[in-house]
Formats: sequence, C-alpha cells, structure tokens
Amino acid sequence: MSWSDERVEVLKKLWGEGKTAAEIAKQLGEGVTRNAVIGKAHRLKLSSRVSPIQQNTKKKKVEKAPRVVKRAPTQPKMPAFEGKKVPLSELTEKMCRWPSGDPQSEDFSFCGCRAVEGLPYCARHAEVAYQVTSRAKTLNASDFADDAGTPDDLEIKNVASA
Repeated sequence: MSWSDERVEVLKKLWGEGKTAAEIAKQLGEGVTRNAVIGKAHRLKLSSRVSPIQQNTKKKKVEKAPRVVKRAPTQPKMPAFEGKKVPLSELTEKMCRWPSGDPQSEDFSFCGCRAVEGLPYCARHAEVAYQVTSRAKTLNASDFADDAGTPDDLEIKNVASA
C-alpha cells in the first residue's frame, strides 16, 4: 500500500473532521488499515486529539441524579446517664451495675439506682443493654419496670422511636 498525495489529503481532511482511524481506513479502501492511518497521521504530525471513541462516550454520558441512600430508622442517642455514681465498695446486689468512666481512674463508679428484678441494671440501662432485634417491636424502659413502678431517684423517658 502506498500513500499517494490524494490519499494523504483525504486523511488530513477526515482526521481534522474527527473521524476515527477505522472510518478513515474504510473510506480510503484498497488495503488501508486502521493502524496504517494512525501511523501515517503520527508521521505527518497531525494534531493530537482525544480519541473519537472517548468523545462518543463523553457525549452519551447523561448526568445522573445524586444517589440517595435510605437508612433504617435508628433510635435517638440516649444522653449519658451516670445514675448515683456509686463506687464498687458500696455497691449492693439490688443496685444497677452499669459502669461509668474509666476503670483505671479514681472516679470510676457504677449507676447505683435500683436494679430491675432479675437484671443487673436499672430500667434505663436495661433499655440500652438489651436491644430487641425485631423491627416490629420497640423496647421501652417501662418494659423493665417492676410492679412497684419506676426505680427510686430515676426519671424514665421513652427514647425508643416507633
């Protein structure tokens, strides 16, 4: 295959129009391959350009709406409740054993409010410690209150979301 002046002019014209090397080769015909077109274009130092294939994909790209991720509703964070701050030496079996602070610090303590019958925690801390896995049921501090009602010195607020 030889490059005649006429073929070179067609190559320059089509290259300038942004045609692909394969399209140019097809139009030139007679044994001209895509690679021959690319090689000749480089030897002629024709202007560099973005690949027409890449241009086509950029044109077709449709801007997508931002993706919205739906998250399962969560319970609001319960504010830190430290209870009566009873040291270990004063803790009895009917007191809440919810730890508060760093065990290695001097001010480490336990909640100390009245524990729910059969549990090591008061109603408020039991609500945090024992989470229900079913979405259908919500857990309220009142679920842990005994017959006598709410524990002494403790105001229980329903923090579970429906």
